[in-house]
Amino acid sequence: MAKTTIEVLVEGGKASGGPPLGPAIGPLGLNINEVVNTINQKTAEFEGMKIPVKVTVDTDTKEYAISVGSPPTSALIKKELGLEKATGD
Repeated sequence: MAKTTIEVLVEGGKASGGPPLGPAIGPLGLNINEVVNTINQKTAEFEGMKIPVKVTVDTDTKEYAISVGSPPTSALIKKELGLEKATGD
């Protein structure tokens, strides 16, 4: 029962099958679209923020578990204040 863990940073609700996720998941024999859709459902409430996501895959059974971390505190503060990014002034 070998397990592989993939850790990526994705934009909430907007993960895609492209890098970094697709190339990491594809060789493990998982349905990339299924994994991406699950990640997007779990991160939808964090839209516009980068969210750490961990995908743990049992390489024997092809079962996987997705855990979503918390966005950085700075991202939560910027969202609450309605800030996009620093002005640079």
